[in-house]
Amino acid sequence: MRQNMKNNQPKQISVKLIEITNQLLVDLDISQNFREISLRESLQGHLGIDSIGRAELSSRVEKAFGIELPSNVIAEAETLADIEAAIAASPMTKEVENIFQTKLELPVDHCTIDPSLASSLQEVLMMHAAATPDRIHLCLIDETGKEEMITYQQLLTNALQIAANLKKRGLEKGDTVAIMLPTQASFFYCFLGILFAGGVPIPIYPPARAHQLEQYAKKEAAILSNASVRFLITFKQAKLLSQLLRPFVPSLKEIITSIDLMESTDTLKPVHGNSHDFVLIQYTSGSTSQPKGVLLTQQNILSNIRSYGKGIQITSKDVCVSWLPLYHDLGLIGNWLGSLYFGVRLVAFSPIIFLNHPEKWLWAIHHYRGTISAGPNFAYELCTRKIDPTHLEGLDLSSWRLAINGAEAIYPKTLERFSQKFSPYGFRTESFLPVYGLAENSLGLTAPPLGRKPVFDTINRDEFEKHHIAVPVSNSRFKNTLQFTSCGGPLPDNQIRIVDRNYQNVDERVIGHIQFQGPSSMQAYFNNPEATQKVYHDGWWDTGDLGYLANGEIYITGRQKDVIIKAGRNFFTSEIEDITSEVPGIRRGCVIAFSINDAENGTDQLIIVAETAIIKEEPLEKIRKQIQDCMISTLNVAADKIILVAPQRIPKTSSGKLQRSSCKTMYLENKLHKKNLKPWVQLIKISFSSLNRKSYRLIGSLIKMLYTAYIAILLCLTLPVLWLLTFITTSSAFSWLFSSWAKLICKLSLCPQKISGKKNLTQSKPVIYASNHASYSDVLLLSALLPPKTLFIGKKSLFEAPFLKTFLHKLKHISVDKEDMTQSLEDVKQVAIVLKNKGAVLVFPEGTFSYAPGLRPFKLSIFKIAAELNVPICPIAISGTRYLLRGNELILKPHPIKTHVGKLIYPSGSEWKDITELKNKVRADILAHCGESTLDFVIPTGSGKKESLE
Repeated sequence: MRQNMKNNQPKQISVKLIEITNQLLVDLDISQNFREISLRESLQGHLGIDSIGRAELSSRVEKAFGIELPSNVIAEAETLADIEAAIAASPMTKEVENIFQTKLELPVDHCTIDPSLASSLQEVLMMHAAATPDRIHLCLIDETGKEEMITYQQLLTNALQIAANLKKRGLEKGDTVAIMLPTQASFFYCFLGILFAGGVPIPIYPPARAHQLEQYAKKEAAILSNASVRFLITFKQAKLLSQLLRPFVPSLKEIITSIDLMESTDTLKPVHGNSHDFVLIQYTSGSTSQPKGVLLTQQNILSNIRSYGKGIQITSKDVCVSWLPLYHDLGLIGNWLGSLYFGVRLVAFSPIIFLNHPEKWLWAIHHYRGTISAGPNFAYELCTRKIDPTHLEGLDLSSWRLAINGAEAIYPKTLERFSQKFSPYGFRTESFLPVYGLAENSLGLTAPPLGRKPVFDTINRDEFEKHHIAVPVSNSRFKNTLQFTSCGGPLPDNQIRIVDRNYQNVDERVIGHIQFQGPSSMQAYFNNPEATQKVYHDGWWDTGDLGYLANGEIYITGRQKDVIIKAGRNFFTSEIEDITSEVPGIRRGCVIAFSINDAENGTDQLIIVAETAIIKEEPLEKIRKQIQDCMISTLNVAADKIILVAPQRIPKTSSGKLQRSSCKTMYLENKLHKKNLKPWVQLIKISFSSLNRKSYRLIGSLIKMLYTAYIAILLCLTLPVLWLLTFITTSSAFSWLFSSWAKLICKLSLCPQKISGKKNLTQSKPVIYASNHASYSDVLLLSALLPPKTLFIGKKSLFEAPFLKTFLHKLKHISVDKEDMTQSLEDVKQVAIVLKNKGAVLVFPEGTFSYAPGLRPFKLSIFKIAAELNVPICPIAISGTRYLLRGNELILKPHPIKTHVGKLIYPSGSEWKDITELKNKVRADILAHCGESTLDFVIPTGSGKKESLE
């Protein structure tokens, strides 16, 4: 019958498609808007069918016509006519369980390496590639079931090729690189290639919703700018939009596709990397605030992988199956990097495939005998509600030992419904693993014991709301209850605690703020010191979540920002939103509740914003009354305002999470009823904004070119004379001449300069000057500022550069060979000799600088010398030179420069703790005056702040 329907005339297809759509609108409670629909109707603009509705429409169409639509059709279709064309072109569907082309057996060979010896992810890959080069690590599946197998050696070879191409294009160590790629082989190559090249990868999500292009562009431009991204790696289809973003990101050097990076056959010699290198900036979803970049080191991520690996007993014989996006920490760190570390085979496919056909997730577990697979709560709920039992015949989930549920609120009813539906197919309730984690701790923080059923805690709602206590209820007839799921205890090496508003520990079953500490905790929010300080308290990081402990296990009750206080009671937005979603006419999952302060009455107002496709005022008023009745009958509280808006007005993150803070801002700015512009109109707006920004940048570039030419003329007129003087003067006299020349250039540079604390400079004692390093121009500035004969410590390559080496050798500056450990120790001895002879040296403790702003971690060696010789350190903070001469660019820009000379800081002793204390005091002084944020959260010891690890 379906075959006949498929082969009938297009008119019959269109009639059937409209019939299916009409029934869907009825089922979604949005049919009252329409009398008759046509194929030209916009799915979003006219019919109000969102991404979840599209997935349901896809399912119904496929079932009615006996076909399988390509995933991108439903995601990108603008009208019903687009779907009609896809129906006509689609072949008959295969049996679901037979879409996979190759039968893979479980890996029988154990991983032969010990990854605990590795200090970086690069080293982990190199160890695997050396031990088992032909072992399959990745199995990538497209929507047709076609598989792409990637071995460890292939992954290494392609990553090194990417690295070589990035280095050739000018990538410097510490540069940030954004990856905007879907789940495909090039993502894995690019991520590791960036690390091998010395860069810091930043995964960002590709544009997914055509009606939100403008919102996407603004958000991504803000992320790219905050991260000072130098390169953006994307795919061909997204390159146009990426080009439009370019004028909004001044740091962006080049937009390239992954194909471009794979064209050359060049390769790079593998480098192990350091455990304290920055490895990732993971931007938070922005569900409760603007996205923030979580800065992580190799040590942070490796520590977390080792902790959760020990906690859930991962071995190389496990098989991980994942549809989670790679720009999300659970997909990236939990599924891929964890699999890489433990030698686990990862089977991965696109999130779009899962959303359109959730049964494919389960069939992938069946086919590949998956043992570990994770998803947020909604994924399990979607499987429960959407998968037709006819698609489950023959399914075997008995291999699934860890069904990890995390990344969002975990609902007991979801776990119960999933177990009930899929236990006949071999799923064991004991396989469920409700976990808790967050990007700020790299990924995982807590997990329950293995092999037990989920534990639910039923508590008294009144005690919870009024007194913030989780009082257990044993009487099943008591109805006024709440239920929460245990997420277990802290993973190995991690700690959690519950505190009140004054950061004091609370008793068990008292609801409070969840805090954590451990080796996986982030360095900082990148380029956002204010946000970092807000979440760090006396060695503990604030999660932003509320919860309580019972029997040593954590129960998450909600986000701090999602608590609404009304009439002295605490209400969680999620519960209010769930109640509202049950009202007929309201679009499920498209409700946001928040509070605003009512200054006149001295209380909070409860605001509910809900989407509905109904436009007539009479039924709208009826819906408002129904919502209010449900609120009063269920929670005994009334909403102050109920606002009903058109479909697609509720702001969401890339992963579909509600953006409550954005919605609140839209409410306060009266923008909730403003319609989304059509995608082509949004593109035009972005194009005009981009053109406008390009015009400003063109004028700025012209000014910079003229200024660069002016400085070049100054140097050409003066440097040759200075160079000749190196041959006819003594070193002592030339030191004075060079200092005078540097002062002259600084005065003629047209950069306003302000120096504070100059009285702290000293010539009577041996002293170490320690300065932050933001630009090559720092050397010139400090040559003009510091007393002549101050010796600079620089890397060996500078002393080998033509022309420059003449000046450095004449001034008797000290070179340091960072590559040769033996020679480096000899160089350190030279510094000690200078100081013993009552000399002065200048050092940049960061060791290097990058394009991105921020104070990098300090090296300990110079502080060790100072402590052993009891020599004081004079901290110097420079602000502005990074923007005068940025990175390795040759173009200069006039910019105000501030220099602060701090008071001498003396070591308190020569023990290890004294050396660390000296370093932290110097760094804190520089951080307070350099005008940039810290790139690791290093604050003086004794102040209750976190210390950096060397």
